[in-house]
Amino acid sequence: MKTFRALIVDDIENSRITLAHDLKEYCPEINIVGEADSVKSALEKIGTLKPEVVFLDIQMGDGTGFDLLTQLKEIPFQIIFTTALDSYGIKAIKYSALDYLLKPIDPDELIKAVGKLTQNEKSKTIQDSINLLIENMKGAAQPGNKRIAIHSLEKVHMIHIDDIIRCESQGAYTIFHLKQKEQILATKNLKEFEELLAPHNFIRVHHSHLINFAYLKEYVKKDGGYAIMADKSEVPVSFRKKNSLLDMIDKGL
Repeated sequence: MKTFRALIVDDIENSRITLAHDLKEYCPEINIVGEADSVKSALEKIGTLKPEVVFLDIQMGDGTGFDLLTQLKEIPFQIIFTTALDSYGIKAIKYSALDYLLKPIDPDELIKAVGKLTQNEKSKTIQDSINLLIENMKGAAQPGNKRIAIHSLEKVHMIHIDDIIRCESQGAYTIFHLKQKEQILATKNLKEFEELLAPHNFIRVHHSHLINFAYLKEYVKKDGGYAIMADKSEVPVSFRKKNSLLDMIDKGL
């Protein structure tokens, strides 16, 4: 069994104790080599202990986990964020397709996150995901240039949100229809992407369809109502969602 050298970074002692206990109890592949209670001490421990995975708290007394990452010249380890707050930081993590655990940490969620480490280790895009996270947290990406990381079965795709025409539910998966007629089958359901993309003028027009309003060309009222998109696709609009779409059309969003 592959083992991982791990560093726990959290400014609350009880949180470090609880996580260390749960890792020893449920995740034998994790070898805890050290703990840190601040950004400053974490920087020192990362330099000396060379961890392969860092369990990183978001809010600490002398800064945030994101501050820590921006101070590192390179990040040769995987990250599992831990936080008690479902905040803007969580949304940035989701955009980047990185793992996070909400406190109090559920053992099942911990096992699931740790179980992905071996798979992530083989991925060449983990550093891209971290770079995307830092980019989003710094606010370097403007609204029209924001990117999202999308997991498919084979790889992680870094996609500009403005290139997404529509998303289509495929059971537990989601098909992304992009400009240039490209398609990506994402390994998450449509509901998760709806939450991320709604602030960018995406609207759920049907239980199986999420569209980028910027690519809506026509709304046809007959035959129950359907949207014609820039890629010439016809997307059904449910009766329940029709008024929301018409409101957006009237407002010219």
